[in-house]
Amino acid sequence: MTIPPAAPDSTPFGTAVVAGVGLIGGSVALGLRQRLLAKKVVGLDSSMDVLREAEALGVVDEVRASAGEWLREADLVVLAAPMRALAPLARDLAPFLNPGALVTDVGSVKAGIAAEMERLGVRNFVAGHPMAGSERGGVTHARAALLENAVWVLTPGDHTPLTALSRARALVEGLGAAPVVMPPDAHDALVATISHLPYLASLALTHMVARDERLSLLAAGGFRDLTRVASGDPRMSRDMVVENRAALREALSRFRRQLDRLEADLDDPEELLLCAQEGKRTRDSLPVVRRSLLPQRHDLVVAVPDKPNQIGAVTQALGAAGVNIKDIEVLAIREDGGAIRLGLESPEDVARAAGILTGAGFEVRGRG
Repeated sequence: MTIPPAAPDSTPFGTAVVAGVGLIGGSVALGLRQRLLAKKVVGLDSSMDVLREAEALGVVDEVRASAGEWLREADLVVLAAPMRALAPLARDLAPFLNPGALVTDVGSVKAGIAAEMERLGVRNFVAGHPMAGSERGGVTHARAALLENAVWVLTPGDHTPLTALSRARALVEGLGAAPVVMPPDAHDALVATISHLPYLASLALTHMVARDERLSLLAAGGFRDLTRVASGDPRMSRDMVVENRAALREALSRFRRQLDRLEADLDDPEELLLCAQEGKRTRDSLPVVRRSLLPQRHDLVVAVPDKPNQIGAVTQALGAAGVNIKDIEVLAIREDGGAIRLGLESPEDVARAAGILTGAGFEVRGRG
């Protein structure tokens, strides 16, 4: 498939709706707001407590507790509910969607939701899965940086318009993530091996420890690292693996064959050494992104109107006040203006710069 490049005017969006304001949904909403990718971000959630918290934290501009005619003004809708709730959520929203709106989701299993959206006749749906997360859930822990540098899989179907895919790519890139495109079934087979199978393996190992308290006395760092994914939300994890059970059964079958091979190699030390060497090479070659080790960024995003010398006006105002700009990036260009990201030295500089530029008539959003 030839994928058209993202058009520069495909973002920002006018009104964006994030349906499900948890960790990932909240992070998407914050990314949309901080990077000025949407003029208004609406949070939709069945929990009023979640909505109140999201509004108080500045994650969204507006909140809604149920679908309705108001959805027709949205030109972007992101389904960010838990796995089991995605299809029911889609059915609730479908009658009210603007036919021209881009619709996507963030679920970890793609074939089911893609089929459901096609059945509902949602034409501009592009299934997606940001490969990002945290052991701490909820909107309280949402942050736009969670999505930065993350692989974000997009899984268009046979009838997905190329314009919708182009807009989805632009959205993902605008949020700072890296889009990767593949069919829904291929995605589900891959995550069955690299995500869902490790979860079941972690459960099996932790159950062995639970049934023999002597093992827990010796379970040190290596065991804890290997079983870390078992500490995730049990209900959400259950729903994830059940939704992908067909692909997961195939992955389990291959895993059993590998265990049988290793068991046989216990009687052949040289063959076991070759297996160990291959394992080390493979593990050492895996890319690792340690966000906690990246230098902290202190950013200020500035909306600039479509007038001459607006970027110059921003830099001159800050320079005259002694605020040092360490980095500058153009985030969006559109007919009525655009947005730039300023990298500053400290949270204090972000606050100072925000005050200066707000006083000069610019719209700003900061992240210290």
